[in-house]
Amino acid sequence: MTVYFIGAGPGDPELITVKGQRLIHSCPVILYAGSLVPEAVLQGHRGEQVVNTAELHLGEIVELLRLAHERGQDVARVHSGDPSLYGAIGEQIRELRRLGIPFEIVPGVTAAAACAALLESELTLPGIAQTVILTRYGTTSPMPEGEQLHDLARHRATLAIHLGVRQLPAIVGELLPHYGADCPVAVIHRASWPDQDWVQGTLSDIEEKVAAKDFRRTALILVGRVLDPGAFAESALYDAAHRHLYRPSSD
Repeated sequence: MTVYFIGAGPGDPELITVKGQRLIHSCPVILYAGSLVPEAVLQGHRGEQVVNTAELHLGEIVELLRLAHERGQDVARVHSGDPSLYGAIGEQIRELRRLGIPFEIVPGVTAAAACAALLESELTLPGIAQTVILTRYGTTSPMPEGEQLHDLARHRATLAIHLGVRQLPAIVGELLPHYGADCPVAVIHRASWPDQDWVQGTLSDIEEKVAAKDFRRTALILVGRVLDPGAFAESALYDAAHRHLYRPSSD
C-alpha cells in the first residue's frame, strides 16, 4: 500500500501528468483538496472511497490514510499545482513516516508555469532575469528571517507572489524602491480554470486595475522586466555562431 501525493496542476484537468492521472484512475481511495482541485480532475476514476478533504483537519486526514493502509489500499492524495509548493504535504509526510506508511510524490504543473503560459511569457530572459523567486506575502503566518518581500526584492529577479492579492497596496509599496514604477506586473486570477481572468500593468497602476476586476483571492502576482516582450537580447543557445556538444564547429 502506498500514499501517492499527486500534483493535479493549476486547474485545467488536462494539465495533470500522465502518471498522476493513471494513479487517480487506479487507486481505490482518493482524497482530494476540493477547494482547489476541480472534480473534473477525478473524471474516469474507479475509487471505492472518494473524500473531499477541504473541511477536514490534519488528524482526520491522517486517520483516513491509516485506515486505507490497514486495508492494504493505495491512496491518491490529490493536491493542486505541484504538491511541493504550499501543498502542506510536509506535515502529512511526517505523520506517515511516524506510522510507517510508504508514500510517493508525483509532481505537477505549478500555478506560476500556468500563468506564464497564459501571458505568453518566459520568466527567465538573457540579460534581464535568470532567477525566479516563488514566495508568498506573509500576514497571519510570518515569513522567516530574511525572506520578507523587501529582502527578496533587492535581487530584482522575477517574482511570483502567492496569496497576496488582498495585500497588493503593501506589496507595491515594498517593490517600488527596487523595481521602479514602470516595472511590468500581471495579476492572474484562477489561471487555467474556465473563469480565468487577468490584468497587466505596471507598479504605478496595477492597484487600480486589480480593484476594477475585484480580484480578492486565488490570484498570483507576477513581477519583473521579463513581462516586457521586447526588452531582452537573444540567447546564445540558438545563435548561429555558438557551438556546443550537439552543434559542433564545422571548421
